[in-house]
Amino acid sequence: MRVERPGPPFVLKARVYFEDTDAGGIVYYVNYLKFMERARTELVRTLGFDQSALQRENVIFVVHSVSARYHAPARLDDELVVSAVVLELKRASIRFRQQVKRADGELLCEGEVLVACVSADRYRPRVIPETMRDAFNQLVAADNDEGNL
Repeated sequence: MRVERPGPPFVLKARVYFEDTDAGGIVYYVNYLKFMERARTELVRTLGFDQSALQRENVIFVVHSVSARYHAPARLDDELVVSAVVLELKRASIRFRQQVKRADGELLCEGEVLVACVSADRYRPRVIPETMRDAFNQLVAADNDEGNL
């Protein structure tokens, strides 16, 4: 099954700590990817799945590819709002659109992340478990319902 309509955005709030910044006092560019990772992980958790349980079931998700564009710097103590939207759901992968904004709404970084479902023991592609696909499909269906109001 392939879904190509984005669902509603999942949002995670985060704070910039000293460890996130570089010598110039701004968030080091790769750390935006860490904030995005946390948002995707928490999205999966809100759908009722936990990474350690999935791993015990021989299911893990790995990043296949990332594209990112940086617009403005985040600084120490900034509150961030990190969103994740499912753009595409395939048999063994999920494509997300993600944004990192400052709490005041200023866009700092945006990108797309393609994650692949693989077996935890052999790191070979595998089908996303049906219960998980169903949960992601419901997320997409919720957006379609809201759009029809």
